[in-house]
Amino acid sequence: MTTLSIRSRTNNVDFRLVANSFLGETGLPLASVLPAVEIERIFRRHDALFGNTYNCVYHASIVLWAFLSQVLADGKMRSCAAAVARIADFLIANHQTPPSSDTGEYCKARKKLCEKALHDLVVEAAGKIECVAPESWLWCGRHPKLVDGFTATMPDTPENQEEFPQQKSQKPGIGFPTMRVCVILSLATACVMDAAFGPYSGKETGETALLREMLDSFCEGDVLVADRYYCSFMMIALLMQRGVDACVRMHQSRHVDFRRGARLGKYDHLIEWHRPAKPEWMDDQTYATIPETITLRETRFRVTENGRRTETLTVVTTLLDPSEYTAEDIAELYGFRWNVELDILQIKQTLNLDHMRCKTPVMVRKELWTTLLAYNLIRRVICDAAMTHGKLPRRISFTRTCATILASWSNLSLGLHGVSGVRILLERIAMLEVPDRPGRIEPRVLKRRRHRYPLMRQPRWELKRRLKNASRCSTIA
Repeated sequence: MTTLSIRSRTNNVDFRLVANSFLGETGLPLASVLPAVEIERIFRRHDALFGNTYNCVYHASIVLWAFLSQVLADGKMRSCAAAVARIADFLIANHQTPPSSDTGEYCKARKKLCEKALHDLVVEAAGKIECVAPESWLWCGRHPKLVDGFTATMPDTPENQEEFPQQKSQKPGIGFPTMRVCVILSLATACVMDAAFGPYSGKETGETALLREMLDSFCEGDVLVADRYYCSFMMIALLMQRGVDACVRMHQSRHVDFRRGARLGKYDHLIEWHRPAKPEWMDDQTYATIPETITLRETRFRVTENGRRTETLTVVTTLLDPSEYTAEDIAELYGFRWNVELDILQIKQTLNLDHMRCKTPVMVRKELWTTLLAYNLIRRVICDAAMTHGKLPRRISFTRTCATILASWSNLSLGLHGVSGVRILLERIAMLEVPDRPGRIEPRVLKRRRHRYPLMRQPRWELKRRLKNASRCSTIA
């Protein structure tokens, strides 16, 4: 056997390590969603494999595995030192020489991970799960996609400030660099189908501008569900050109008059919208393809919940046929929009994406994609359990599943569970159902008081200078 063939076989085993850590065993449901060969193929597509020498410890697969363990963990287990310790434990268990406890080599290897390869892993993992979603997970046989945005902060370094400047209302040195992120999530599987990001403020950095970058992520027949921020003529027209329907809340600046248009029922009618002037971001060629009028359906319904005041919502949609989609169906579809808020909450809080840890924009972007990949892989496990035991994936707790996977992380990576053990683990995960809590109300208050340190209202360098001057004056006195 030649040296090249030895390295190739070793590399395949290493990539199976990543897949096996997320229940990628043969014979299980959805085992073909993200197999080891797919991971290796994507990395090879971008010429992103590294560390292929025979005695190299930090190769692409084990670095990806360690980075995923970091973004999934909490507290001290998120550190690079903990990641190196996990790598050492794995190599010792496999009778290999562990690396030194110095984190420098691991951090250098982590920088070699290809951002485009990580993005493709996120998109392909979500897309393949969506393709095999059973009919019971869909809405009226359709694949609704939920869209919303959020912000994330990062360490206050000059490099991060240059690419993701802090809010202009804050003094220099006081705030944190801020990134705006827009995500497309599946209603059926809760996976992130795609994401786009940019600075928090500036020209063409809003959520709608980020969504336009991802329009190719929609497939013909999909249904976009979003809040009123995305309710615009141009956005709906661009979606319709791709065969994508829309269901969005009416923008507050638009006047709705149900006495006009073709009446379909009480507070339900068809209306024509007229094309506005060409926006600055659109070129003349694209503007010429936009129709002068589009026919839309406007419907109004009331949301009533015990203990809460009644809210009236007006929704505009391209689902025009009332015999195929009743007003109640439209209300139900838009009601599912709240799921995107819960999914983003899981990404920001459970996976700690609210404040990222990397100190350069390059690594910040890789941390974002690695976190979304970890999120999709956990969702894949939930889909495995839901399909195996006939449940809906959104009824299974993401947080508790994440804790269960982390508790079994070492055994999974070493293959100690076996097929029967993995089936038992899937059964345990299927039992982690979220209770039905309609109309749940939680007061947005804190009981425990945090530390009493005052807020930093001056740059750190200025505070240090003042402290030095104060100590010098006290010494002289």
